[in-house]
Amino acid sequence: MATTASERFNLLDLSKANIRTLHLGWFAFFISFMVWFAHAPLMPFIREALQLTDLQAKVLLTLNVALTIPARIVVGMLVDRYGPRIMFSGILIIGGIVSIGFSLAQGYEQLAFMRFLSGFVGAGFVVGIRLIAEWFPARQTGIAQGIYGGWGNFGSAGAAGLLPFIAVTIGGDNGWRYAVAVTGVIAIAYGLIFYWRVRNTPKGSTYFKPKKTGALEVTSGFDLVLYIIMNIPMYAALAMLTYKLSPTGMKLLSANTTTIIYIVLLATYLFQVWKIWQLNSHVLKEPVPELQRYSFTQVAILDLAYMVTFGTELAVVSMLPLFYVDMFGLDKVTAGLLAGSYAVINLVARPAGGLISDKFGRKITLIIVFLGIGASFMLLGQVSPEWSVLMVITAATLGGIFSKAGSGAVYAMVPLIQRRLTGQIAGMTGAYGNVGGVVFLTVLASTSPQGFFMVIGATAIAVLAFVLLFLREPSGNMVEVLPDGTVQMIEVK
Repeated sequence: MATTASERFNLLDLSKANIRTLHLGWFAFFISFMVWFAHAPLMPFIREALQLTDLQAKVLLTLNVALTIPARIVVGMLVDRYGPRIMFSGILIIGGIVSIGFSLAQGYEQLAFMRFLSGFVGAGFVVGIRLIAEWFPARQTGIAQGIYGGWGNFGSAGAAGLLPFIAVTIGGDNGWRYAVAVTGVIAIAYGLIFYWRVRNTPKGSTYFKPKKTGALEVTSGFDLVLYIIMNIPMYAALAMLTYKLSPTGMKLLSANTTTIIYIVLLATYLFQVWKIWQLNSHVLKEPVPELQRYSFTQVAILDLAYMVTFGTELAVVSMLPLFYVDMFGLDKVTAGLLAGSYAVINLVARPAGGLISDKFGRKITLIIVFLGIGASFMLLGQVSPEWSVLMVITAATLGGIFSKAGSGAVYAMVPLIQRRLTGQIAGMTGAYGNVGGVVFLTVLASTSPQGFFMVIGATAIAVLAFVLLFLREPSGNMVEVLPDGTVQMIEVK
């Protein structure tokens, strides 16, 4: 059936409520990323002003993504229950307050604590996924989600390009503080604007909510077991970070504190397993009707895929400024601008990944981008000081194009699995992106940049195998039940 003019995707047609919502949504994500990544381009300034060691600087980069892992899971549950409007507004306001707190920190411990808390604002991404899913049909979900994610991700490039300039312009040891504080003020102001202008759904649409909260609903015994297993890497990543800060590593935590954190992580995982069992054990006794089932295997593959695509972005955009300074001797502002160029390609690459998924298929798009990620990062693994900076930028840009297009392709599929669970599925997938960031940055802390790039390339090839073997192209309809018991079919092709 032909698409009418009123149904066409026109990004400039602000007379349409869904287009206005898309713009308000991606800009909220843009602001949240500026807050989340404000420290990365300023790290050379912070390191010099507070006399940090290289290892301390690397730990700060890792801490930035730690809290986002559990936060995205929790926020995914909350947005499915309460809606995107109040959730995104709250995250921006709280994130802005934390950012101002980071700008006032006087020592390494305070910096580390506030940087850990700032990971909460990274969970805002999940909120927008559910918001955009409510406002756009399946045939446009890839391009809409790609623009939301790609243009919002550009916030890291905005931070890289703008904040070092502010720090230098103001001058002195406190220039970086003013730059970080500015992002906090902007976040608080836009959080209020977002609450004023955005609505959860189009007029007359139903906002489907999970039947129960506390864990993701699954629809088969196999999926129940797989869901329990897929929770392990998220807690393992947090345990890895704890080890890094323990007396064995950075010595930021005492032995007793480290032990307590390990116990809390284990207890939290066991509690989560109990909640999963409590919510889903009935599928072992009473099979879910075929029409209402969805495959959690698809969620698991998308988790792993995003672990590579977005995990790569988190790690690379965080390490590039210091990489350019240390390996090629560039000045701090130039290094920040060059690192920002890696994130700039989000403007085109992530929407392109979504658009190609809409036009040619979700699975084939993921296969192509993972081939590209594997090859480009294997090439970067050969980098040396003898390379020209232009060669390194070209190789990094190539890897960035494939990884960001891959992120667009992943989230072109996430909203097509089960509408009422979109926030939770997006949250778990997003959390795996942060797991990738923690793992890859941990690799960086213990090896060379070349080894870091090689690990990314090898992981991409491994995930490609899962995509080839187990990922299915979305087709048919997902089923949701209205409050009055009426069944609604939502097209996913």
